[in-house]
Amino acid sequence: MTTSPRTPRSRRERPAKPALTRDGIVAAAMEIMQAEGLQAVTTRRLAQALDTGPASLYVYVRNTAELHAAILDELLGTVDLRPSGGDWRDRLEQVLTSYALVLFGHPALAHSALVTRPSGRHYIDLIEALLALLDEGDVPPGQAAWGVDLLLQFATALAAEQSARDEGIDAQDQWDALSRALHGVSGSAHPHIAARATELLSGSPEARLSWSFQMLINGVLHTPIPRKEGQA
Repeated sequence: MTTSPRTPRSRRERPAKPALTRDGIVAAAMEIMQAEGLQAVTTRRLAQALDTGPASLYVYVRNTAELHAAILDELLGTVDLRPSGGDWRDRLEQVLTSYALVLFGHPALAHSALVTRPSGRHYIDLIEALLALLDEGDVPPGQAAWGVDLLLQFATALAAEQSARDEGIDAQDQWDALSRALHGVSGSAHPHIAARATELLSGSPEARLSWSFQMLINGVLHTPIPRKEGQA
């Protein structure tokens, strides 16, 4: 008994691929990040997942850095921009802490944010919320504008630093070595360290983060920006 060869399936009979959209690209990128890590999120890997060519993605994202920024902006949608309780400083700290926790949860993105900031709708909403709280505290506009940049840079850099520490297999050994060094200094050679060795290493990460934000917020409030030349 002979059989006829199978007729090749026409391209027209195959299911059509979903049309590419920026939201769809970002959603696929987030799936790759969650499964394989941020380092796997490249335009080539993403094109493979979407069954398309890298060139097709460049219409929506120009490069990997922009893709990472888009992922971060999507995650910023989880930042709590409507805190409750306390005065404007307390609520500002709550927003900044929420932002920092997002980065602590995805520390590799903090490295990207240091060089390529997001510019999507969630990042814009975050800036608006911070400015509104600073305005509630009667912070002068110029100081508020510069202060937002400083506050976000601090939280981003802190998360990036934490990422580097977490990746170090000898992080605890390094901490122990620092503790021994500080407590073992000569009181005559380094009297200030000897007197404050315990304080230098004290405080929980949460307490230090809260203090840092409050210190920076008060600094923004009380530190005028430099005047331009010729400005009265």
